[in-house]
Amino acid sequence: MVWCSSSSEKCTSQGLSNAPLGMLCRLGSACAVQRLKAVSPRYIFEEEEHQLWVKGIGKTTLIQKTVVVLKSHGYCIHGFYTEEVRAGGRRVGFDVVTLSGKRGSLSRISAGIPKEKCKYMVGQYAVDLISFEQLALPVLTDVAKEKQKSICIIDEIGKMELFSQSFIHAVRKTLDCDTAFIFGTIPATKGKPLLLVEEIKNRADVRIFNITRENRGVIMQEIVTAIQECCK
Repeated sequence: MVWCSSSSEKCTSQGLSNAPLGMLCRLGSACAVQRLKAVSPRYIFEEEEHQLWVKGIGKTTLIQKTVVVLKSHGYCIHGFYTEEVRAGGRRVGFDVVTLSGKRGSLSRISAGIPKEKCKYMVGQYAVDLISFEQLALPVLTDVAKEKQKSICIIDEIGKMELFSQSFIHAVRKTLDCDTAFIFGTIPATKGKPLLLVEEIKNRADVRIFNITRENRGVIMQEIVTAIQECCK
């Protein structure tokens, strides 16, 4: 499993090779990889690792570019990513976009939205939980049912998404699915920790990349190589 996140820490080749068993690399936005068994603490990815997570700066763009490369190599990929919605030069919310092309609202600036639709708030954004669940949950359900190995993109697991208990349950189920390699994103830790994010970070079968402004232009090939090794 691979997860992506963001921070100011830098990733060097030495840091990668000496990474502890429970972590791939601390970069900035968070990226993690799931391992089923370890061979050596100096091995970053083993034959049976199958999950990777990323967190940080520009992580959605990184996910999108990585998906294009993986699809060109014939991998079976499911999932979704979040995308900014802009109007008049400013961000007004976020959409959920599945890899099959379906799109729906995740959140919008609450100004002008009826109060009864502002039950779930993150800052100035009202979260559209029904719209999010209608798109994200079927994706995770389908991945869990897959009999062949597949890659599952989850971008992201953050405050907005975690209002959904059904989503939390589906993510946990997917994490334990033997046929799914997860490539997902988690937010950098700020303030009160998010329970599911901490669970992911503390799993023995997870690796994390932290994406920074310094490494975001060169990290993609490392991630692609890692996923290819994990999916063998």
